Amino acid sequence: MIDEFERYLLEEGKSENTIKGYIQSVSGFLKWFSESKDVEFTKLHRENVKEYISFLRTVKNAKPKTINTKLNALVKFNEFLVETNVQQDMVLTKKDYMKAQQQYASLAKVKLKDVEKFRQLVLDSGNKRNYALVTLLAYAGLRISEALNLKMQDFNLVSREITVRSGKGDKFRVVFMNDKVKAALQSWLKERKEKGIEHDFLFVSNRNQPLNRTTINKLFKEYSEPIGKDITPHDLRHFFCSHAISRGLSVHEVANQAGHSNIHTTLLYTNPTKDELIQKMNQL
Repeated sequence: MIDEFERYLLEEGKSENTIKGYIQSVSGFLKWFSESKDVEFTKLHRENVKEYISFLRTVKNAKPKTINTKLNALVKFNEFLVETNVQQDMVLTKKDYMKAQQQYASLAKVKLKDVEKFRQLVLDSGNKRNYALVTLLAYAGLRISEALNLKMQDFNLVSREITVRSGKGDKFRVVFMNDKVKAALQSWLKERKEKGIEHDFLFVSNRNQPLNRTTINKLFKEYSEPIGKDITPHDLRHFFCSHAISRGLSVHEVANQAGHSNIHTTLLYTNPTKDELIQKMNQL
């Protein structure tokens, strides 16, 4: 059933990351169902979903946001079951999501000095490709999936434009590069030419294949350790949003660059970080 659900999502045109998240969440529910009920799953019951929510809250101590992510996947799974005539009724809707207070603290957790040290460590390693990638994340605000999907025709060093064709929700946007991004890309393009690399994708592996996330995760783990923080590709994106606003870009300008569909997401970066909030609380 999971394989059929995955094909259903592919036919809907869902992104690789979205499909991976949905499959992981639904598989988690089915695992819980199998272990707690000891019968074969045949259809989705609202009573079971309610029990699963209780399990996540009390046993797993999951936060509302985590639970809602799993519920979102189960809503889509419910739609799949209805459309494939496994069952006739929708037993779950978005109205069943847990209510949670909107986060106030800025999502950014790495500072400028952390990012610059991280970039320098990557540069000192001698890998121009990796340096260009981390610079793109930190100073253009791209998601890691967007950066890895960039092709050679998707950027222009003269106009300083980067075309993101596979943004979240398959949205198309044009973003701009600063001097740091331009210089890093130029160095990588020069190395590509010297090595005779010919590939449609901008970032390729040593085997001349599109670069994958496994390689990137290893890279970030290696260069995070000397800094003493667990830095991820998404942390660099958070840094970009926070740093850009602190340097004078408007909320709307940052929203466009980052590809935020909801301006309230961008507004979070105007708030103090968690550490800054704690410091202020300690002054009371």
